Amino acid sequence: MNESLPPAKPSEHALKDAVPAGEWKARVELAACYRLFAQAGLDDLVFTHLSARIPDESGRFLFICHGLLFAEVTASNLLTLDIEGNNVGAVPGEVNPAGWIVHRTVFEGYPDTACAMHLHTTAGIAVSVQEHGLLPVNQFGVTYHGKIGYYDYAGPGLPPKEQEAFIRGLKGKRMMFMRNHGTLTYGSNIAGTYFLMHYLEWSCRIQIAAQSAATDLVLPSGDVIERTVKTAQGVGDGAFAEVAFRALLRKLDREDPSYRE
Repeated sequence: MNESLPPAKPSEHALKDAVPAGEWKARVELAACYRLFAQAGLDDLVFTHLSARIPDESGRFLFICHGLLFAEVTASNLLTLDIEGNNVGAVPGEVNPAGWIVHRTVFEGYPDTACAMHLHTTAGIAVSVQEHGLLPVNQFGVTYHGKIGYYDYAGPGLPPKEQEAFIRGLKGKRMMFMRNHGTLTYGSNIAGTYFLMHYLEWSCRIQIAAQSAATDLVLPSGDVIERTVKTAQGVGDGAFAEVAFRALLRKLDREDPSYRE
């Protein structure tokens, strides 16, 4: 790959006409997530990744081309990968294997997964290194209480034994702190997975801000936390997330609709 230029890609209309409508919709939505995280300053150069399973395609996934910034991702330049991380689609480009292995581990460990997101953010990493992890300091922090997995840092990459430890750390939970590394969310649709990551990051920011301003934090009672968690509002609920996600797409369309190309 010529590292001085982004990879060549088919024209928007050529690819849109060549793939099923469900795949194009997934491409547009995943590209939108890349752009939204870029706008929020939550990307890490070219070293974090979002992925999505292609609907009705066994073992085919959408992933960013290595070397692209989040702000450069479009619906038509997302790569098509098999579960091993091979580029098997019409769009040329390289894959970062160290990035893909995290996603592969989630897709193999939880076959109903439609989307996975992994970020390295200041607030997310700052909370990941705290022994107690995320505290119930705001409404979503309360809602997420007991619904987050933790995985201890074991160096770069995920060899087979570490993949097993990674899945054990998730324990079926839709969110994870990868200690000293970053955050992870996955879900049954793109909107719900984005929503989890957005408010996980938001809750981390609030926690760090609160800890920097106070020595003693006021937390809700155990009874309030228990009753709030039972509502499950916002925890992997695609229908709940869809309303906000559609609003964000309208915002992107007004500001920079190039993600749809």
